[in-house]
Amino acid sequence: MFLKRMHDWSKQSWARLTVAMGLFTLAILGGAGLASAQEEVVIGAPTPEQIGMQPAATSIAADSHFFHNMILMPIITIITIFVMLLLLWIIFRFRASKNPVPSKTTHHTGLEIAWTVIPILILIVISIPSFKLLYKQLDLPKTDLTIRAIGHQWYWSYEYPDNGNFTFDANMIQTTDLKPGQLRLLETDNEVVVPVGKNIRIQITSSDVIHAWTIPSFGIKHDAVPGRVNESWFNVDADKAGIYYGQCSELCGTAHAFMPIKVRAVPQAEFDAWIAEAQMQGPDPVQAGGTDA
Repeated sequence: MFLKRMHDWSKQSWARLTVAMGLFTLAILGGAGLASAQEEVVIGAPTPEQIGMQPAATSIAADSHFFHNMILMPIITIITIFVMLLLLWIIFRFRASKNPVPSKTTHHTGLEIAWTVIPILILIVISIPSFKLLYKQLDLPKTDLTIRAIGHQWYWSYEYPDNGNFTFDANMIQTTDLKPGQLRLLETDNEVVVPVGKNIRIQITSSDVIHAWTIPSFGIKHDAVPGRVNESWFNVDADKAGIYYGQCSELCGTAHAFMPIKVRAVPQAEFDAWIAEAQMQGPDPVQAGGTDA
């Protein structure tokens, strides 16, 4: 009888333990799933101790990185090392103790030709990929969406002319209002939302002074000039949906440092849902905020 009771008790205990472990596992998985669903994927943002440029999310940015890393950096490095060695050689070879009577040489035809022709050849080498990249930035392909960005002192306004022409303002979120995980001087109260894998035309202008609309991860940096519309394009890689940050990059007044840009790149279905909601809400102008950082 005693052994039977012990057997029944052990079976019940194991059953309770199994149920408890199952509930505990579900709670952990559910919490992790909720956290991952709520977590924003931030791709284009500065990071502590960062060296180099932000990750490229478009072909333009990738080509810019290649141009910088594979063409400009080797040329700059070679020139820097050459000049340093040349200076060290001159310091050693022509020091006063070794040359008590200085040379009176004033011209050297071969040397003057070399220091004129070699820089010209270097500039030609640099110009070929440079012109190609510039042409790619400004020669717009067939676009799927147009967005207008209008700079103000000191915030940005955006229009979606292809989707009902609704508009909204984007002001910087003040430091005292930041939520955990938000980035100081980069968060805005409204986001620019774009679909991934689509050609986006961005038209940039200003209502007062010269600003500059800049997203490093997109390879986009164009001035916003009053009375003029500059335009460029970008296409966020389909596998790089997430948050991208930028800032005004043209000194535009006392609050120049407080007009950030925040872009959210999402799949097409999510973009369509956002557009539908924005169209129902209609224009939602936001008063320009202060500059308390």
